[in-house]
Amino acid sequence: MDTAVLVSPDRLWSASEVLRRPNPVPPVSGVYGWHFDASPFSGLAAAQLLYVGIAPRHMATRTSSQNLRKRVRYHFRGNAAGSTLRLTLGCLLGLELRRVGSGKRMTFGKAGEAVLSHWMAEHARVCWVEHPEPWTAESELIARLDVPLNLDQNRHNAFHPRLKELRARARRRARELPVTS
Repeated sequence: MDTAVLVSPDRLWSASEVLRRPNPVPPVSGVYGWHFDASPFSGLAAAQLLYVGIAPRHMATRTSSQNLRKRVRYHFRGNAAGSTLRLTLGCLLGLELRRVGSGKRMTFGKAGEAVLSHWMAEHARVCWVEHPEPWTAESELIARLDVPLNLDQNRHNAFHPRLKELRARARRRARELPVTS
């Protein structure tokens, strides 16, 4: 896969564009890349590709029902329990991770998720490329690109240990706190 379409895309899309109707993101399989005009953490450069993702995920027994449109929209307006990108960004921004509901899911709570959504609306931009089997390209992309916000398959990245510890610390702290609604 040509990495230039993600690293130097012709167009980047904002939250307001992706969340409106008609929606510009196609409901198909593909790869998406996240760019930020402000760094979520000191030591990370802004105005570059920091994270790549795929939709759908390919699992041993099936393929998920996700597509580019669903995943990109979810990253912009979902919560940390369903988006590793949101979990990472919230941890980097210093938001408090909490156990919610039954206590098994972790999010930044309504207020924290709103802060994160606002930050992403201001600073995150996304691009995508259609791909019939994106799971076949994911490993190669992560190996070839400097995407410090990806953890899976990205141990070679210099930021990996720091990000992994930051997320682990947030999860440990969340387990110490009471469950919120």
